[in-house]
Amino acid sequence: MAQHGPTHVASSQKALMLEMKSLQEEPVEGFRITLVDEADLYNWEVAIFGPPNTHYEGGYFKARIKFPIDYPYSPPAFRFLTKMWHPNIYENGDVCISILHPPVDDPQSGELPSERWNPTQNVRTILLSVISLLNEPNTFSPANVDASVMYRKWRDSKGKDREYAEIIRKQVLATNAEAERDGVKVPTTLAEYCVRTRAPPPDEGSDLFYDDYYDDEDLEDEDDCCYDEDDSGTEES
Repeated sequence: MAQHGPTHVASSQKALMLEMKSLQEEPVEGFRITLVDEADLYNWEVAIFGPPNTHYEGGYFKARIKFPIDYPYSPPAFRFLTKMWHPNIYENGDVCISILHPPVDDPQSGELPSERWNPTQNVRTILLSVISLLNEPNTFSPANVDASVMYRKWRDSKGKDREYAEIIRKQVLATNAEAERDGVKVPTTLAEYCVRTRAPPPDEGSDLFYDDYYDDEDLEDEDDCCYDEDDSGTEES
């Protein structure tokens, strides 16, 4: 096992603290981030709100990001805690996505090294990649073969084969109870989803992250803040 000295720890902690600050000041729409334990910078909990006008609309999905000691030189791991039926999510919730794979040359994977992790990537790019992947699965090398087959049937039938969509809608509905338990109002319109929440000033509490998702004063950037299907690498059928 590789030994990581104090330099790696100090460097990764500094990188993660800077990313926290960035995400506090300019949050990613559709996500809410907290630390699992305030004393541990290497484990983050993510709440993902399903984008409107997609299968995931109204959903409240929880995940964990676990960072290595040598971050950002090695990628973090992203695991859903909420049960997910998706071609690129393993049964245990681990997400299989190029951006989270180490930058090694692996011709068998079908991925270019440039598509894999590099130290210029960050939590923001991971979150945007995950939301894109939810809506545009990669069926070339699926983590869940059955879900991949079902997705292709839905796609190729132009939505007439409803099995894939119906399983996801059931999972979305199942998340409503957890959102209620957590006191979270899930956005269901584009305007609500696009709102970016500013973190409270330090003197308003010790929590490193924002708690309230909505901020009525922050709608002016609506045109450029939302997930855009054109950016997700739409797969040709």
